[in-house]
Amino acid sequence: MATPDRRSRPRPDSTSPDEQWGAVVVGGGVAGLVAARELVRAGVPTLVLEGRDAAGGSVRGHEVAGLRLDAGAESFATRGGAVAALLEELGLGDALRVPQTVGSWAHLPGKDGPLPRTGVLGIPARPWAADVRATLGLGGALRASLDLVLPASVGKDAASLGALVTARMGRRVVERLVQPIVGGVHAADPDDLAVDAVAPGLQAARAAARGSLARAVQAMRAAAPAGAAVQGVDGGMFRMVDALVADVEAHGGQVRTRSRVRALAPQPDGSTRVLLDDATVQTPRLVLATPAAGELLQAARVADLSAARPDDGARVTLVTLVVDCPALDAAPRGTGVLVAPGATDVQAKALTHATAKWAWLRRDVPADRHVVRLSYGRAGADNRQGAGGRKDGEQSPLTVPVREGDDAVLVEQAVRDASVLLGVPLTAEQVVGTAVVRWTQALPRPSATHREAVAAVRAAVADLPGVAVCGAWADGNGLASVVPAARAAARSLQD
Repeated sequence: MATPDRRSRPRPDSTSPDEQWGAVVVGGGVAGLVAARELVRAGVPTLVLEGRDAAGGSVRGHEVAGLRLDAGAESFATRGGAVAALLEELGLGDALRVPQTVGSWAHLPGKDGPLPRTGVLGIPARPWAADVRATLGLGGALRASLDLVLPASVGKDAASLGALVTARMGRRVVERLVQPIVGGVHAADPDDLAVDAVAPGLQAARAAARGSLARAVQAMRAAAPAGAAVQGVDGGMFRMVDALVADVEAHGGQVRTRSRVRALAPQPDGSTRVLLDDATVQTPRLVLATPAAGELLQAARVADLSAARPDDGARVTLVTLVVDCPALDAAPRGTGVLVAPGATDVQAKALTHATAKWAWLRRDVPADRHVVRLSYGRAGADNRQGAGGRKDGEQSPLTVPVREGDDAVLVEQAVRDASVLLGVPLTAEQVVGTAVVRWTQALPRPSATHREAVAAVRAAVADLPGVAVCGAWADGNGLASVVPAARAAARSLQD
């Protein structure tokens, strides 16, 4: 551990109107907590300010029918190894788990079909495989197989993931395989996403494979470390948040919830005053782990960021159902179902059969009891469902208050949707517990406009000593992107 920076410890001078901290982190999601942990372990007393009622962002937990479950993310991508390494450091290495290998399905207009067992974002590594043929049909599988013989120039100038897959494998692959997965993972349309933003390395692998998407996916899968592409934690991913908060506070830091930052005031000596509703904090080191970073910097007049408009992300609503249903013991749709946009018989965009996906959860619930979770909200859709709007410049709460009665209506819809997606009729009498969680600022789309906005914020911060930014809004969706970037942001302030 580094020698403590005694100059940055809180001053004992009680006459000072400001609290003094060695570092302040604005935003108590995983990015902010990881950055704070790096700082306190380097001997820098750090204060984390979180405007919501609990830390953790989209990795929070909640209780449903007596079970402690994830309210948001329930797994992480294993690429890079950064998340697993952090969990090891937090003492959770022995709790790492892989999902059950029972596959997943797509719900399509007029039919259901399995998703490719070997693929990247739904792009099949083997277009003629039985599971791909079952979902695409013979004609779709034949068109997808043309990718193996098309000239490398086909798709070379594609402006988006959707355009590239359409050019190489046909539109049916986009609509039946790629759209359901991209919509579920990124709450976006593949036609709106740059390839490198959502599938790093795919273009380079395609160039090495003489243009073929299928061969590129095969190469990427072969190069991936052994094991599942995603992992979770026995007991729930929220255990990581609990461990991060405990570690920060054990090393002299503080995590304050319901502490909304109103403004920033840069000082002549290079420090920053952070203004809250009922206090002011001064610090030489500031980490902005919040999507409101640009708004705060703009209001502080440190740079003209008026044109920098990061993507707001989709409004995502998660409905958890705990049901008693022996018919689900057979996991009729594997670990879950992703819904193609053209399917109009359900409103959900995805369903996770959690007790089929995670053996630890199956272990912890009574016989014949199951946990399923449905996700609502697509990019570009007016998915308000009772979620209130926000004023310009205001940081949105993560869990948005809803009007009385809205939850009951949505739960009824979720029971109907789950019956369709699982192929097993469910009734209200079988439901023993429910929870509805609404997220705002979820899953920002990595569009060209969003990337330009992030670049503008980073350029402004580069001219500010002692200031760093991190978070999914800046570094990309998913813990595999967020964790290493948050560590790097914190380390940049330790010099």
